[in-house]
Amino acid sequence: MSKKVLVIGGGGREQALGWKLAQSKSVSKVYIAPGNGGSKGNIENVDIGFLDINSLLKFAQKNKVDLTVVGQEAASEAGVVDLFQKEGLKIFGPTKAAVKIESSKVLSKDLMASEHIPTAPYRAYDNANEAMIYAEGRSLPVVIKADGLAEGKGVTVCSALKEIKEAIDKIMVQKVFGDSGNRVVVEDFLRGQEVSIHALCDGQRAILFPTSQDHKQVFDGDKGPNTGGIGVIAPVPWVTSKHLKIVNDDIVQPVLDGLSKRDSTFTGCLYPGLMINNGDVQVIEFNARFGDPEAEVYMRLLDSDLFEILMDCVEARLNPNSVNWKDGYAATVVLCSPGYPGSYPKGLPISGIDEAEKLNDVVVFHAGTIIKNGQLVTNGGRVLNVTATGKTLDQALHKAYNAIKLIHFDGMHYRTDIGKRTFRK
Repeated sequence: MSKKVLVIGGGGREQALGWKLAQSKSVSKVYIAPGNGGSKGNIENVDIGFLDINSLLKFAQKNKVDLTVVGQEAASEAGVVDLFQKEGLKIFGPTKAAVKIESSKVLSKDLMASEHIPTAPYRAYDNANEAMIYAEGRSLPVVIKADGLAEGKGVTVCSALKEIKEAIDKIMVQKVFGDSGNRVVVEDFLRGQEVSIHALCDGQRAILFPTSQDHKQVFDGDKGPNTGGIGVIAPVPWVTSKHLKIVNDDIVQPVLDGLSKRDSTFTGCLYPGLMINNGDVQVIEFNARFGDPEAEVYMRLLDSDLFEILMDCVEARLNPNSVNWKDGYAATVVLCSPGYPGSYPKGLPISGIDEAEKLNDVVVFHAGTIIKNGQLVTNGGRVLNVTATGKTLDQALHKAYNAIKLIHFDGMHYRTDIGKRTFRK
């Protein structure tokens, strides 16, 4: 068969999805809109922004695309799935109604409360003073979340009253995240270790991925401001089958059922962020797409045809036996621009990727890159995702860090302790 696939987005997640889709025996061409400097072979960039849903539709129709895969959650929020479905095109991702499980923290928490899904006590506010009064009356630390999408940067863990004021002011008064900060969720702090789970969903059924663990803070030792995620491991060795049963029975399935009851049937990748403390599993938040950089490790471990699996989801015939995983572990270390997650320069020349990928079990997924005048240069905060696999987690990490030694751009920075908290546990 000769199928064409369109992936919507331009980061490392979309490169990883495109890389895996291109390996399918059914797929002859993968388009990524807008893509980045890492597209090559039968993966081709399309110069269309992920929010330009009408142009995306016209491209898919003109090029007879067989399946579209939404990487960027903002595209779902813009209604790309609804538009494609209306025109009879197959597309993997949640509708505008279903994506609110991620795009509205308030809706998400209210849904969890009504479906008795374990999560932290909370209150939602559209008034900054009222939010402040409630937050200051809770035990510290307290968590302040912007209601809407904020590229993974809308959450602040506050350990002092001054930090509460600063977080609420930043979100609701300064409007750093725009309309996403019209409301905030104030919730109690959950203790334990943060773990990510992904679940492929066809509306009624779900298949859980292995566990993964992201690293959000920019500096070693989980210090500094939150980022969009700059390192990840999978699977997490200490997570047990009992934990996973709780995730499936008490979290993922109730969410699917709850969304269906609300005429918001969820098809796509459901990604709950969890806090696990011994045998206790609680939801921090839900995302409605593949994580980034989680997708990069999952695509390295997936031992099945991604195109066929996603098509099964779209056609509501997901089969648990169709999803298999390789033995061993995968790790991703993200190479960042100087200054990230704050302001950063662009256009810095990049070298050494070809040499790094000559090492065994290493694949480098591009994120914030572009080719200018024949030269690969930086074009974002998170620039490259260096991934590696190994029989053990230590082996995977060792290979990734060895590969990084071969890559260079001015001011490149990265964490040197990805996976260390798992070893400590």
